[in-house]
Amino acid sequence: MLVAFSVAPSGTARDDGSVHDAVAAAVKVVRESGLPNRTTSMFTEIEGPDWDTVMDVVKRATEAVSPFGSRVSLVLKADIRPGYVGELDGKIDRLDRAIRDEALP
Repeated sequence: MLVAFSVAPSGTARDDGSVHDAVAAAVKVVRESGLPNRTTSMFTEIEGPDWDTVMDVVKRATEAVSPFGSRVSLVLKADIRPGYVGELDGKIDRLDRAIRDEALP
């Protein structure tokens, strides 16, 4: 199971509106989970064997953001494909091969 999520506080006290400290707290939870993960400028992706494992990490990451604002926003997208593992990198590998091997217009 792959999950891409973004979590951020609102109602923050920072004048510049930055949420990087809150996001760092969430990403720390993800990295310490031991699950395969990747963070980009907009989302964090994690891969786990089942709903309970993945959603526990998402929940704890969301809770880690709570102290940084009066409310928290969570955006989540899931790819549920039982029996598949290694898809965090596998999907990208297949995409790169398709780009390399196909004569695209």
